[in-house]
Amino acid sequence: MVKSIFEHRSIKKYKETPVSDELLKKIIEAAIRGSNTGNMQLYSVIVTKNTEIKKQLWEAHFKQNMVVQAPVLLTFVADINRFHKWCQINNAGKAYDNFLWFYNASIDAVIAAQNACIEAEDNNLGICYLGTTTYMAQKIIDILELPKGVVPVTTIVLGYPDENPPLTDRLPYNAVVFDEKYKEFSDTEIENLFYEKDNSEFTKSLINENQTENLAQIFTQKRYKLSDNIYFSKEFLKVIEKQGFMKND
Repeated sequence: MVKSIFEHRSIKKYKETPVSDELLKKIIEAAIRGSNTGNMQLYSVIVTKNTEIKKQLWEAHFKQNMVVQAPVLLTFVADINRFHKWCQINNAGKAYDNFLWFYNASIDAVIAAQNACIEAEDNNLGICYLGTTTYMAQKIIDILELPKGVVPVTTIVLGYPDENPPLTDRLPYNAVVFDEKYKEFSDTEIENLFYEKDNSEFTKSLINENQTENLAQIFTQKRYKLSDNIYFSKEFLKVIEKQGFMKND
């Protein structure tokens, strides 16, 4: 058992203590050792420590203070640019400028990111994934000067924790694991699977804070509203096409 996996916490407050170059390299090497499609490694990692660039990224990431507080940001990008250039100089042509390979490259990037997180946490660092990466993809492309064939997929803030939050809840094993084939749940089964999440003291405080009837409404009415989801979906699809991943003929 890898202890750090079972003790994972999303850290949002960080000390000023820098991460050594040696440790940072070890974390990124762990990312590089991750599984990937065809051993093509269709991802890259942008390491940001510069204060001014972090301020720009802070703006892009909805001004989340951990972005400027943490000593390191790692932006993981889907990247067919490097592989296409290798194919071209070897007279092999271009074959990966389409949505399938955006999806494959995104999987590669996320696997690499998770490897980095495990290695970081195993060395007593804290991490937090930033879901705002895809929301603000074009702004991040501009800041990091990403060329065609490169799209940001996820960002990790990295540093020494200045807080120790409790473990967040997870759905029970039988909510996410199926034997042999998928099985639909009845309404009663869904209620039972979500019972602890729906009735925790933390959830009750969130419901009171957000003035909703239940936790589900917090997600659909406050956190991830349909109108926002549609808007950011359209914007991200524009970015994917602009960056050269939507060839279809």
